[in-house]
Amino acid sequence: MHIDGDTKTTMTSRRRVLAASALGLAWAVTGGPGTGTTATAMGADGTPRTAGMQLPAPTGPYGVGTVSLRLVDRGRADPWVPGRRRELMVDVRYPARSVAAHPRVPQMTKAEAAGFDRVNNFGDLPKGRIDWSGTWTYAHLAAPPDRRGEWPVVLYSPGVGDPRTLGTTLTDELASHGYVVVAIDHTYDASAVEFPGGRVEVTLLPQEFERAQREGPAAVVALMQKTCAVRVADTRFVLDEVERAFAAGRLERAPIGMFGQSAGGFAALQTMHDDGRIAAAANLDGVLAYVSDDHDEGELSTVARDGVDGPFLLMGMDGDDRTNVPSWRAVWEHSDGWRRDLVLRGAQHATYTDAMSLIPQIARQLGLPHETVTGLVGTVPAARAIAAQRAYVTAFFDRWLRGRADGHFLDGPSSSYPEVRFV
Repeated sequence: MHIDGDTKTTMTSRRRVLAASALGLAWAVTGGPGTGTTATAMGADGTPRTAGMQLPAPTGPYGVGTVSLRLVDRGRADPWVPGRRRELMVDVRYPARSVAAHPRVPQMTKAEAAGFDRVNNFGDLPKGRIDWSGTWTYAHLAAPPDRRGEWPVVLYSPGVGDPRTLGTTLTDELASHGYVVVAIDHTYDASAVEFPGGRVEVTLLPQEFERAQREGPAAVVALMQKTCAVRVADTRFVLDEVERAFAAGRLERAPIGMFGQSAGGFAALQTMHDDGRIAAAANLDGVLAYVSDDHDEGELSTVARDGVDGPFLLMGMDGDDRTNVPSWRAVWEHSDGWRRDLVLRGAQHATYTDAMSLIPQIARQLGLPHETVTGLVGTVPAARAIAAQRAYVTAFFDRWLRGRADGHFLDGPSSSYPEVRFV
């Protein structure tokens, strides 16, 4: 299982889980530090320049609305902080009837951005030099929903240590194509979660990992298992809330899918294994075992050991597929339904997050070496990587949640996406 957030002192690579891999639990800081010399870009007044970024606009026919919700599971104690009920924040993206007069929302609040910057999820990026709260999404706050159709529901879970907003490119994209997308923050796992009223809860996983390291390998594996189990329990609680929305008529009843990156991809397939309400799941480079390296033989998750009956999609970084990732081979061999194993040539682990578009912009503005960019998001051009992810993830859910069997690029290699290799 990959744990995707870390502090630079305890983690050296986004491919390593908590000393290793987050679901494979890798406390992955994708690709590790760059090998070149970092120049400090200066503004006209001689002060260090601060980088600002833009996300790519979604391509679908619908405007995107959004609301953020606080959810409290009053039947479950918080697994990380004694004496509290489990509490989550989620973003709901949806097709909007109109977005006029409804402002776009930032990718992160200022408090969430400060927490993300403090954890420094991307290795060599300089702290305090990146305006993480200045990036705007294409989702419009409380825009009226379009109720002219039945919109399938898709849940999203990020990598360990990452905020729910680091998957904004894909969640906005799916909403623009007619999906209701619920992105989940896993409190005390995500770098920082801001609740209504301004209360902020920061990740506890770095200190949990340091404690486990002191206790030995068995404790590290136990932490990986706990982190995954908490994420699955969070997801099943969110599924309960979706069911309540169906029953109350706030959402039209529709099929439910799930996808995620790294630990979130693990959570998507594991939840599908544990809960029949997930009809289809896509795993973006998430290992399905509690190992220190993606390619190690080791303790498999139950979804890897048992497989699943429903359709699933595996998309890996360059070098990750079922031929050399034992947990992917296991889930493939033990599953009976439709499945695909795809590799995005030139990709790194963080290619499957918003880092794919943000990191090159940061590097240009701050004068970071080319090796920092390729170490984090690989050598695949950003526009091509984003187009391929959008195409395959959307086609997968179109096929299995909407019954559209004409997703031709799911059936074999496509000249439109030569970067994608079918395994």
